[in-house]
Amino acid sequence: MYEIVNLLIKKGKTISTMESCTGGALVNEITNIPGSSEVIKFSAVTYSNEFKIKMGVPKEIIEKYTVYSMKTAKAMAKTISKFTESDYGVGITGKLNRVDPYNKMGNDNEVFVSIYDKETNKYYELDIMVNGNNRQENKNEVIDKITEMLLSILKNS
Repeated sequence: MYEIVNLLIKKGKTISTMESCTGGALVNEITNIPGSSEVIKFSAVTYSNEFKIKMGVPKEIIEKYTVYSMKTAKAMAKTISKFTESDYGVGITGKLNRVDPYNKMGNDNEVFVSIYDKETNKYYELDIMVNGNNRQENKNEVIDKITEMLLSILKNS
């Protein structure tokens, strides 16, 4: 994460996150790094559909594709980027170790990640199947994979 924060600072870029199943774990990792205040604009933990929609995720996307879908992750990523005027927006949604009584569709232990690049209007997508044994370990696995993806994006932009 040090390298990500330093690359963002060097490039003069900013990032914001809208997280669901990770509960703010990504933004926590970012804000653990000195200098992160120069790059992180805002983060929202939107566990409920209601607050995803209030933040600007189209209700129609959730209704058509379910909250546990890449379409929803992409909408979350772009919505948070637009809301905060950040260069990058990260959307994370999925299920970790628990059946959701309000959203029965979707695979258990599948996490959808989208990173939106405002400059290129491009989405980077990651579909992660976690082992399902330990919630904290699963969050760490998701954050590790997002970190790898972010590093690749920043090094190649």
